Amino acid sequence: MSPRRHRRAPEPSAVETDRVLAGVQAVEDGPDGRWHVRNLPGGGSAKTYRCPGCDQEIPPGVPHLVAWPADGSTEERRHWHRPCWRARYRRGPSNSRRR
Repeated sequence: MSPRRHRRAPEPSAVETDRVLAGVQAVEDGPDGRWHVRNLPGGGSAKTYRCPGCDQEIPPGVPHLVAWPADGSTEERRHWHRPCWRARYRRGPSNSRRR
């Protein structure tokens, strides 16, 4: 029997690397409209954000998502905890100041 050959995994293309670093963007439809949603792994985050769903901080390094209306601009982006985004239909946004 001959020894197994070690096969290297192919190098990721620039497009794949960009998608992993930027998060995969999706479009979600819901009763509150159509939204662009991007998952953020958290490793590249250096800022603290405030989740509009629970009004709690999202510290740097914590995985979360960013969403904005599909018919709006990226100026309307908001950073959400993933569970808060999924529960937004049941408990609307908080009334405090948003960032």
